[in-house]
Amino acid sequence: MREQTRVGLVVACIVAVVGCLAVVGCTDAASPVIARITVDHSRFLPALLTVPRGVPIALTLINEDPIDHEWIVGDEAVHERHRTGTEPAHQDRPTEQTLPALGFKRTTVTFEAPGDYRFICHLPGHEAPGMVGTITVSGS
Repeated sequence: MREQTRVGLVVACIVAVVGCLAVVGCTDAASPVIARITVDHSRFLPALLTVPRGVPIALTLINEDPIDHEWIVGDEAVHERHRTGTEPAHQDRPTEQTLPALGFKRTTVTFEAPGDYRFICHLPGHEAPGMVGTITVSGS
Protein backbone atom coordinates (compact mmCIF):
# COMPACT_ATOMS: atom_id res chain seq x y z
CA MET A 1 0.00 0.00 0.00
CA ARG A 2 2.82 2.39 0.87
CA GLU A 3 4.55 1.62 -2.42
CA GLN A 4 1.41 2.48 -4.39
CA THR A 5 1.07 5.76 -2.47
CA ARG A 6 4.70 6.67 -3.22
CA VAL A 7 4.32 5.85 -6.91
CA GLY A 8 1.11 7.88 -7.02
CA LEU A 9 2.82 10.87 -5.38
CA VAL A 10 5.80 10.68 -7.74
CA VAL A 11 3.51 10.53 -10.79
CA ALA A 12 1.45 13.47 -9.45
CA CYS A 13 4.61 15.52 -8.90
CA ILE A 14 5.90 14.79 -12.40
CA VAL A 15 2.55 15.74 -13.94
CA ALA A 16 2.50 18.98 -11.91
CA VAL A 17 6.05 19.93 -12.92
CA VAL A 18 5.44 19.17 -16.60
CA GLY A 19 2.21 21.16 -16.45
CA CYS A 20 4.01 24.15 -14.93
CA LEU A 21 6.76 23.99 -17.54
CA ALA A 22 4.18 23.87 -20.32
CA VAL A 23 2.47 26.98 -18.97
CA VAL A 24 5.78 28.85 -18.61
CA GLY A 25 6.86 27.80 -22.08
CA CYS A 26 3.64 29.09 -23.61
CA THR A 27 3.91 32.63 -22.37
CA ASP A 28 3.84 35.24 -25.09
CA ALA A 29 6.21 37.71 -23.45
CA ALA A 30 7.88 39.83 -26.09
CA SER A 31 11.63 40.11 -26.00
CA PRO A 32 12.81 43.70 -25.63
CA VAL A 33 14.03 45.62 -28.63
CA ILE A 34 17.57 46.91 -28.04
CA ALA A 35 18.24 50.41 -29.36
CA ARG A 36 20.87 53.09 -28.97
CA ILE A 37 20.56 56.83 -29.47
CA THR A 38 23.72 58.93 -29.49
CA VAL A 39 23.93 62.69 -28.96
CA ASP A 40 26.68 64.19 -31.12
CA HIS A 41 27.06 67.92 -31.82
CA SER A 42 23.64 68.56 -30.25
CA ARG A 43 21.88 66.09 -32.56
CA PHE A 44 20.18 62.78 -31.84
CA LEU A 45 21.52 59.92 -33.98
CA PRO A 46 19.45 58.24 -35.21
CA ALA A 47 16.70 60.82 -35.17
CA LEU A 48 14.09 58.29 -36.29
CA LEU A 49 13.32 54.91 -34.76
CA THR A 50 10.50 52.52 -35.64
CA VAL A 51 9.44 50.07 -32.94
CA PRO A 52 6.56 47.63 -32.46
CA ARG A 53 3.62 48.45 -30.21
CA GLY A 54 3.58 46.79 -26.79
CA VAL A 55 7.20 45.62 -26.85
CA PRO A 56 9.71 46.95 -24.29
CA ILE A 57 12.41 49.11 -25.86
CA ALA A 58 15.71 48.91 -23.95
CA LEU A 59 17.45 52.17 -24.81
CA THR A 60 21.00 53.24 -24.20
CA LEU A 61 21.27 57.02 -24.49
CA ILE A 62 24.87 58.14 -25.06
CA ASN A 63 25.92 61.78 -24.78
CA GLU A 64 29.19 62.37 -26.65
CA ASP A 65 28.98 66.15 -26.16
CA PRO A 66 30.91 68.03 -23.45
CA ILE A 67 27.62 69.59 -22.24
CA ASP A 68 24.51 68.14 -20.60
CA HIS A 69 21.43 67.27 -22.61
CA GLU A 70 18.10 65.63 -21.93
CA TRP A 71 15.93 63.09 -23.69
CA ILE A 72 12.21 63.49 -23.21
CA VAL A 73 9.76 61.43 -25.26
CA GLY A 74 6.00 61.84 -25.25
CA ASP A 75 3.00 63.58 -26.68
CA GLU A 76 2.70 67.32 -27.25
CA ALA A 77 1.30 67.92 -23.73
CA VAL A 78 4.47 66.44 -22.18
CA HIS A 79 6.67 68.65 -24.33
CA GLU A 80 4.63 71.77 -23.64
CA ARG A 81 5.04 71.30 -19.87
CA HIS A 82 8.80 71.24 -20.33
CA ARG A 83 8.86 74.17 -22.76
CA THR A 84 6.91 76.41 -20.39
CA GLY A 85 8.90 75.40 -17.33
CA THR A 86 5.87 74.04 -15.49
CA GLU A 87 7.70 70.73 -15.21
CA PRO A 88 11.39 71.62 -15.30
CA ALA A 89 12.71 68.64 -13.33
CA HIS A 90 12.69 64.99 -14.35
CA GLN A 91 11.15 62.68 -11.86
CA ASP A 92 11.94 58.99 -11.90
CA ARG A 93 10.32 58.47 -15.32
CA PRO A 94 11.71 56.19 -18.01
CA THR A 95 10.55 58.69 -20.67
CA GLU A 96 12.49 61.62 -19.18
CA GLN A 97 16.25 61.31 -18.86
CA THR A 98 18.98 63.81 -18.05
CA LEU A 99 22.11 62.97 -20.05
CA PRO A 100 25.29 64.11 -18.34
CA ALA A 101 28.14 65.44 -20.47
CA LEU A 102 30.19 62.57 -21.93
CA GLY A 103 27.97 60.09 -20.12
CA PHE A 104 25.11 57.72 -20.77
CA LYS A 105 21.81 56.52 -19.34
CA ARG A 106 19.78 53.37 -19.82
CA THR A 107 16.02 53.27 -19.77
CA THR A 108 13.26 50.96 -20.91
CA VAL A 109 9.99 52.23 -22.36
CA THR A 110 6.95 50.47 -23.80
CA PHE A 111 4.55 52.22 -26.15
CA GLU A 112 1.04 50.77 -26.01
CA ALA A 113 -0.52 52.88 -28.77
CA PRO A 114 0.67 53.17 -32.38
CA GLY A 115 1.72 56.61 -33.56
CA ASP A 116 4.59 59.08 -33.63
CA TYR A 117 6.23 60.16 -30.38
CA ARG A 118 8.76 62.96 -30.51
CA PHE A 119 11.86 63.02 -28.33
CA ILE A 120 13.35 66.42 -27.60
CA CYS A 121 16.07 68.11 -25.57
CA HIS A 122 14.30 70.99 -23.83
CA LEU A 123 17.39 72.66 -22.41
CA PRO A 124 17.50 76.33 -23.47
CA GLY A 125 18.49 76.74 -27.11
CA HIS A 126 18.53 73.03 -27.97
CA GLU A 127 15.12 72.28 -29.49
CA ALA A 128 14.92 75.15 -32.01
CA PRO A 129 18.14 74.25 -33.88
CA GLY A 130 16.93 70.68 -34.28
CA MET A 131 17.66 68.56 -31.21
CA VAL A 132 14.55 66.48 -31.88
CA GLY A 133 13.70 63.02 -33.11
CA THR A 134 10.74 60.70 -33.55
CA ILE A 135 9.86 57.21 -32.43
CA THR A 136 7.25 55.68 -34.73
CA VAL A 137 5.29 52.92 -33.02
CA SER A 138 3.86 50.43 -35.50
CA GLY A 139 1.22 47.78 -35.06
CA SER A 140 -2.49 47.51 -34.52
